[in-house]
Amino acid sequence: MESTSTPVAQLAGAGKRFGATRALHGLDLALHPGQVTALLGANGAGKSTAVGLLLGLLAADAGKVRVFGQAPGTPTVRRRCGAMLQSAGIPERLRVGELLALVRAGYPAPRSVADCVALAGLDGLLARRYGALSGGQQRRVQFALAICGRPRLLCLDEPTTGLDIDARQRLWTAVRELVAEGSTVLLTTHYLEEAEALSDRVAVLDDGRLIAEGGIDEIRARVAVRRIRCVCPLPAETVAQWPGVLEVVREGEALRILAEPAEPLVRRLLERDPGLRELEIRRAGLADAFLALTRPALPEAA
Repeated sequence: MESTSTPVAQLAGAGKRFGATRALHGLDLALHPGQVTALLGANGAGKSTAVGLLLGLLAADAGKVRVFGQAPGTPTVRRRCGAMLQSAGIPERLRVGELLALVRAGYPAPRSVADCVALAGLDGLLARRYGALSGGQQRRVQFALAICGRPRLLCLDEPTTGLDIDARQRLWTAVRELVAEGSTVLLTTHYLEEAEALSDRVAVLDDGRLIAEGGIDEIRARVAVRRIRCVCPLPAETVAQWPGVLEVVREGEALRILAEPAEPLVRRLLERDPGLRELEIRRAGLADAFLALTRPALPEAA
């Protein structure tokens, strides 16, 4: 359901160039209170550029950017924001406890150190130097620094890269707790199961353009992609050449097929193999929908 609340942050016709490369083409995006919005796209789609505009790290070449009704990057706005970026630039000689104390001092009512440790999973790390930590531990410290000021807007740019499964699940739980407290979260991720697990809304970028936006079910409904499984002796290489087939994987006696649309493919399978059995057809997941939206269109001749 579309939110009618005043957006916490908004990009209106936002454009950004880097030399001859246009990173964003008139992007319209609104972030509403208490929601997680996942910004999805392939590498170079413009996700990190959009985050940079909202945080005031970059200036838009066109359009308007507002955060809490003000220009981004001002001291008042920055005290209400938190960010976990792909590149952190954190002093490696400082200890984790020193980093937390330094960042917490910039906020009027920061979280307690104990809360930061619990939410980010930093048990036993406060006395360690940042540079001596593993990559996954450093990501957890970065998350703690992003949330220690109780941000009302939290931007997480690929936050679980380098985390193991347990740490990833722990971060998911922390994000849900922050949203329950009223925080608004902008999440960029290449893990589409992460977006599906956490997000209220999804925005899909392709080459700097917004090509789809809505709830998870709305995005799924945008495409006719289905996952098909059947026990069938037909070669996967043969089926892969048929119109509408996006992906085929052989698993023992079974074929797993991603197709759009499904009905013509199923008819063709039954024609070629009347003995086909154990046929299953499932709706698209978010990952399937994302692939269909960002994959180049099939030729009309197909």
